[in-house]
Amino acid sequence: MVDSDINNFFEDFLKKEGLFKNKKVLQSSYTPDNIPHREIEIKEIAGILAPALRGEKPSNLFLYGKTGTGKTLSVLHVKDKLEKVAASKKVGLRIFYLNCKLKKVADTEYRLIATLARKFGKDVPITGLPTDEIYKIFIDSIDNEDQNIILILDEIDQLVKKAGDEILYNLTRLNSELKKTQVTFVGISNDLRFANDLDPRVKSSLTEEDINFPSYNALQLQDILNERAKNAFKKEIIEEGAIEKCAALAAREHGDARRALDLLRVAGELAERKGFEKLLIKHIDEAEDKIERDLISDVISTLPKQSQLVLLSTFNLYGKNNSKIFTGDVYNLYKNISSTIGLKPLTQRRMSDLISELDMLGIINAKVISKGRYGRTREISMTIPDSEIPDLKEGLKKWLNL
Repeated sequence: MVDSDINNFFEDFLKKEGLFKNKKVLQSSYTPDNIPHREIEIKEIAGILAPALRGEKPSNLFLYGKTGTGKTLSVLHVKDKLEKVAASKKVGLRIFYLNCKLKKVADTEYRLIATLARKFGKDVPITGLPTDEIYKIFIDSIDNEDQNIILILDEIDQLVKKAGDEILYNLTRLNSELKKTQVTFVGISNDLRFANDLDPRVKSSLTEEDINFPSYNALQLQDILNERAKNAFKKEIIEEGAIEKCAALAAREHGDARRALDLLRVAGELAERKGFEKLLIKHIDEAEDKIERDLISDVISTLPKQSQLVLLSTFNLYGKNNSKIFTGDVYNLYKNISSTIGLKPLTQRRMSDLISELDMLGIINAKVISKGRYGRTREISMTIPDSEIPDLKEGLKKWLNL
């Protein structure tokens, strides 16, 4: 497409009526005024944190539930209301939210405490200080007035996975070193068994209250989508039955509201891109295919190079002479490609472990079969649609610099 064509394309695009009124409403970062089907949980969170308005320390709180069940949304909703009341009553209360999954922000104990110290105006290096020193700087930064601090740590299970559960013990011990300030922790976890796996000493120091967020059903997801669609799309843009289809697909995926909102947003984008004046049911199906493809591509792009090599070898064998794929065949091709890019090949046993990991991720299916006196091997089949394999092969070649 030459420059003049591109200019004409953009000019034509601006002349067309779009389907969206406010696309931000469908993004996961958007906090709506009304959160359907979470009234009970919101009241519970508010009740547990309310003592901070009287200058009392609230209990530590843990929110559990699968992805897209409204945990973060609910606690941020309470945070906003709590901050407004505290400001109007001139109560010493500060609330901070951190996502522990964000790299270089809160994915290690040092980075977490350094990030918190910076929020209180301390200039601390990204790395280099002893952990005891960084804690001391943080304590000095907050213990200068009578106040309550509430720290909301989202995806706290990811932090514990990387840094160990000792960090929770250290955090809860902060209050014993503080003279004026009191710190309360709100942990958010997608792992329902998270607390069960903690060291008993850590669990005892937390003395937390728990709130479990159940998955949404299809009817609840419909309510959520209808509520958001009113503000996200122009009037009478969505075909009847499209939102119901969207909710049904997301309910099948463990009642994930985030997934439902992504489906509706991507469906709207696809309909708009193709020049449709309405969002149709078929666009929901197309959106699901696209999200699934993008998700698989993202997972594969972040795999270690050795795993990418194993997968490329498997893809290259797939469909040749309609023959079955066995571990030994994959290993032979894997060794050849490894030498091509100057990467030292792993042993066949280690490569077999990588195949098991790819099977666990749902990218391939590796079934153990017996070959009698010749031992056992794995027969590999694809879980990815045939139509997507060529694009993924090209992606793997690019990521491996082949």
